[in-house]
Amino acid sequence: MPETSSGRPVSIVLSGIGGMGAVFLKELLDHAAEGRFRIAGAVDPSPERCPYLAELAGLRVPVVPDLEMFYAQDEADFAIISSPHHFHADQTCAALAHGSDVLCEKPAAASSQDLLRMILARNEAGRWVAIGYQWSFSEAVQSLKADILQGRYGRAIRLKCLYFWPRDHAYYRRNDWAGRKRALTGALLLDSPVNNGMAHDLHNIFYVLGSAVATSAMPVLVQGELRRANDIENFDTAALRCRTSEGAEVLFWASHASRTDSGPVILYEFERGSVTVAGRDSPILGRFSDGSERDYGNPDAAPMKKLWDCLELVGRPEGPVCGLEAAAGQTLCVEGLQESAPEILSFPPGRIRRADETGLERTWVVGLDEELRLCYERNALPSEIGLDWRPGRPVDLRGRILT
Repeated sequence: MPETSSGRPVSIVLSGIGGMGAVFLKELLDHAAEGRFRIAGAVDPSPERCPYLAELAGLRVPVVPDLEMFYAQDEADFAIISSPHHFHADQTCAALAHGSDVLCEKPAAASSQDLLRMILARNEAGRWVAIGYQWSFSEAVQSLKADILQGRYGRAIRLKCLYFWPRDHAYYRRNDWAGRKRALTGALLLDSPVNNGMAHDLHNIFYVLGSAVATSAMPVLVQGELRRANDIENFDTAALRCRTSEGAEVLFWASHASRTDSGPVILYEFERGSVTVAGRDSPILGRFSDGSERDYGNPDAAPMKKLWDCLELVGRPEGPVCGLEAAAGQTLCVEGLQESAPEILSFPPGRIRRADETGLERTWVVGLDEELRLCYERNALPSEIGLDWRPGRPVDLRGRILT
């Protein structure tokens, strides 16, 4: 049962109570009567978007617009950061400075510099920081990673993922930062499929290859091809290839402008076996070269396990299975990807459709799904199979690897 060293319930502050923050809040409210924790405060400059304000009022939880304002009047053992991700670094550092352990939603940060700043703040505070990639906390991924660490699969050769997740126009209109490289304040943001909706799937590739439970493999070279169909600043469709420090090839194709909703389709190839996922809600399946198989289960079976695992660790010296070092591979890869293709190429207007047969207001690209499936089958970037995409430059990341 989570409690402080004095035996009192863990005190919690939530920064961001709309979107994913509302998901955390509902989970906590559903268990509030158990007495294991108390919600000390909620932080949001626009709290009217939260559907649980009445419940917070009933519990006499103060709702304030700024995290520092909360800490000026109260304290918390545990901070949950679910604010827009260009606030993640600053708010995580603030919570650490005020003595809170932290669960920060993905992605960890918008840049490797911000991530390093968070690591230094964590070390100085003597606390821990978890990053909310729920697959990493799942029994399925932990079991898979244990088998990889024990050498059952041998050396990693190629890990690839194809993911189509259509997003409607409301998705890009829901706030003032969706699809942008920088927030209106000028803060680096890099919102995109690979740094938001499908960040989990890119992160997981690096995570399962980490040399320890709480680390990830690091990308050393990345090259990407980026396009957009929606009226946004950044890209809604990406193809990328990178190499890890151990020589594994990583291939990733993702789009919010696809016609179909499918994926993640995953194939991890090793010298002595392979790992597959057939799509959302599908189990992770391992196949070994001796003919044996293992069903690791569905990594999305318990998405809030990350919250309860972290609550058990509050005030304890051991850190979470997915912290800042574990999240570093994804952050560094995205940083290099944006540098590889700084100018986003728009799809030809003649291929863009603004609504599908159901009347849903969204944008999709004719033929895109088939093209990216072909890339997946051939382990190629679009330009490498003759498609009219602009190849990005290779970006060497070795000087930025966090140690």
